[in-house]
Amino acid sequence: MSAPRLALILRYLRPHRRTVLLGAAVLVVVNLLSVSIPLQVRGVIDDLQDGFSMQDVLRQAALILALATVMGAARLWSRMLVFGVGRQVEATLKERIFSHLLRQEPGWVQATGSGELISRATSDVENVRRLLGFAVLSLTNTALAYALTLPAMLMIDPWLSLAAVGLYPLMLMVVRLFGGRMMRQQRRQQESLAGLSDLIQEDLSGISAIKIYGQERTEQGAFAARNRVYRDAALGLARTRSTLFPLLEGISSISLLLLLALGSGQLESGRLTIGDLVALILFVERLVFPTALLGFTLNTFQTGQVSLERVEELLQRQPQIVSPIQPVPATQPPRGALEARGLCVRYPDAPRPALVDVCFRLEPGELVAVVGPVGCGKTTLVRAMGRMVTVEPGQLFLDGVDVTDLSLPDLRERVAVVPQEGYLFTATLADNLRYGVPEAPQERVELAARQARLEADVKGFPDGYATLVGERGITLSGGQRQRAALGRALLVEAPLLVLDDALASVDNTTASEILASVRQQQGRTILMVSHQLSAAAACDRVLVLEDGRLVQQGHHRDLIHQSGTYRRLWERQQAEERLQVVEA
Repeated sequence: MSAPRLALILRYLRPHRRTVLLGAAVLVVVNLLSVSIPLQVRGVIDDLQDGFSMQDVLRQAALILALATVMGAARLWSRMLVFGVGRQVEATLKERIFSHLLRQEPGWVQATGSGELISRATSDVENVRRLLGFAVLSLTNTALAYALTLPAMLMIDPWLSLAAVGLYPLMLMVVRLFGGRMMRQQRRQQESLAGLSDLIQEDLSGISAIKIYGQERTEQGAFAARNRVYRDAALGLARTRSTLFPLLEGISSISLLLLLALGSGQLESGRLTIGDLVALILFVERLVFPTALLGFTLNTFQTGQVSLERVEELLQRQPQIVSPIQPVPATQPPRGALEARGLCVRYPDAPRPALVDVCFRLEPGELVAVVGPVGCGKTTLVRAMGRMVTVEPGQLFLDGVDVTDLSLPDLRERVAVVPQEGYLFTATLADNLRYGVPEAPQERVELAARQARLEADVKGFPDGYATLVGERGITLSGGQRQRAALGRALLVEAPLLVLDDALASVDNTTASEILASVRQQQGRTILMVSHQLSAAAACDRVLVLEDGRLVQQGHHRDLIHQSGTYRRLWERQQAEERLQVVEA
């Protein structure tokens, strides 16, 4: 094992060093007792050769029973101590990883993939727990077992002892060979089970689509195929186990037979007593389990080291978007004024910037639309408002303060971003609405719902605001999900509201009512991304993006009379609407 890996393992064990040392000390006691018991048995058997009294036998039996009881209790205690360290490290690691992931920027999480991150937070952490619990205990116990048992055996008869344990390296080789195969098969079984679970979850979430398109047979076939893969993996693992353990028993039995065969000759010549032979048999049997377990332990140790490095690699990843070391206090009271001065945003490994030299200003209480062709940078601009992407200093200002000088909590209290796909959690509708302000009273929840024009829908739900929203809001319509997400943002009462096409599933009348309600009751500044230019026509101003650049800005009535991107988009949308009327 390399020095860096050893240092890493020791670093994880350092906070629990007292517990680990105590567990090791208890293991020493366990192994000392396990050596003394066969020696006690040897003495009793040899004493029986010259006659005995029942009282002496009972006394010796009581002593051996007491030693075995203490040894069993000490072994249980040592396992609780060392396994407990593994469990404590596992719990601490999972909390650290979860907190660490929450600090990362959304783009990195999406690019890395949730499956990879979940694997590191679950499977890899479990491997670390086995490394620091089971592997440490097993290696320590095996080392102590051989260190204390072999000298005792050699004192009785060196050549007979070496002959008895001579087959144990073969046992270790068999375990190493089959253990690696078992680990691969077990991993394959777990992966196939995960695939089966993913298919079930996906089909249950998309049950409506399956019914609409009549794809029940297709999904049944897909499930049967994955189920066969899982069955074959489970059977392969069972066959390997069924082969390995009889092999280990066979090697152990051959070793015992060899000991008996050679030992009988020693008995006949008088160089070995019956008590000596029985003690050697007990010692040899005692070394079977640690030797067989050593192969599994080495495999677990290697897997655990790899997982430990994967976990460390994740924890060492520093978020690119963080609060400044000395944040500037936000302007009080907040007004919602926003200014972009040459805003440029470029995603990692992207061939060109997503936003280039964008300049504009939003006055407090103003309603401004952002429009443009697909891929022009509208969503990137929205993400920049809440620093969901990297924004360089001196490019974006909220109420006159550089957003990079504000702490992230302060910034996100003043900028409420509503994405197009409003994510809802598996909770009640009221809890989803108050997600940004968990302590908000019911009155504020209902006010936010009224502003988002969700109140009429809530009255139709069986349990009103206590209605349980299904996974990802599946029990709600698209418009209801968007309005619920909007209500959640309105309840935060941020002075700047940013809508990323968040009213796309809402009819024009309802969307107009929502915007009017928000402006009249709270006077917020609203930046609204929209693909519907009819909605942009009702705004105070329109910002037009193309290829990441701000190419036009002004009122709708002025822009449609100017040649350029906005007029082209307007004419195209009008032609599409006329075509739809003709086809209808």
